[in-house]
Amino acid sequence: MRKLALLLGSLVVVASASAKEVVPAPVVVEEAPVQIVEKEVIVYRDKEEGFRPNGNIGLEYKYYGNTESQNHDDWNSANNYSRTQLSGGIQMTEAQKLEFRIRDYNSLDQENDRQTKVGTETRLRYFYNHGNLGDSKVNLTSRIEYKDTTSNAQYVEYQPRFDFAEYLFNNDFIKTTKAVIAPKYRYEWSTDNSSDYSNQVGADLEYTADLPLGFDIELNVYNTYFSYGTEQEFEPENGKVEKGDNNFTTDVELYLHFNANLYTNGKYSLDLGTEWGYDPYNAYNEKTDDRNYYLKADQWVTLNYAATEFVNVYLTGGAEYGNFTRTHEGCATNWRWQPYVAAGFNVAF
Repeated sequence: MRKLALLLGSLVVVASASAKEVVPAPVVVEEAPVQIVEKEVIVYRDKEEGFRPNGNIGLEYKYYGNTESQNHDDWNSANNYSRTQLSGGIQMTEAQKLEFRIRDYNSLDQENDRQTKVGTETRLRYFYNHGNLGDSKVNLTSRIEYKDTTSNAQYVEYQPRFDFAEYLFNNDFIKTTKAVIAPKYRYEWSTDNSSDYSNQVGADLEYTADLPLGFDIELNVYNTYFSYGTEQEFEPENGKVEKGDNNFTTDVELYLHFNANLYTNGKYSLDLGTEWGYDPYNAYNEKTDDRNYYLKADQWVTLNYAATEFVNVYLTGGAEYGNFTRTHEGCATNWRWQPYVAAGFNVAF
């Protein structure tokens, strides 16, 4: 009986404890209202760059050594000199360009007072590209040139330059890069502004083309009629002096070039350059009837160092083989070598 009473008492206690347990009420979560926020979409496009002026500038010092077997005879006696050159170009607008070249010559032979390469020579060229003529492929460019020479003379010249390159040879063998016909007018006067002046009219022909294997060809023909302010003296081959105030000349230049890269390693490169041809051939002179010419073969190697993306430093060494007497046709004498070295740099901007 006693055990039964204890068992019933335990069941009563367990039942009372179970009755006191609290069942948690369900949690109600209220969903936040959906809000649609419209944001402005910004699309970024690359800005189209307009024309930016650009160009280049270069400085070079060039030393010309004595001609082979030179002993101060009459031929090419004034040959040991140096030249400092500052040159460059500025593309000011899409149609306008300015080029400049300043050369300063200095004699290095103190015993030779016949040095002709002395003084400073300045040349300025302004170009305006008018574009193609109508619906044709002929390009028209105006060129104004000013030059102050080392012979105490200066001139101003205007040329309308018509380029027909698009109509000429363009195939796997030959590609015309320039075919210009340029009428011209030039006024030349002496530094002292005396009556020693001339009016010159004529027409130039300039042709260049690329050939296979790194070759290219250049042909220039300059036709000029001179009207002098004072009477001039002309001496034809017969030795009889002739006087007059006008003259007509035709000069021809013909060159064959070959250029090739010999070696490249990082920022260094070694290039070969050559130029063979007439420089120039005085094909016709109305008064003198003297067909003078200078025939040459010029070859050089250049070591380049690309200091930066825009700066190139170089060292050049070469030699020119030519007829330094520039005598009349059929009399080629004194064929000799003349060495030279040059150093300089170019900056692009």
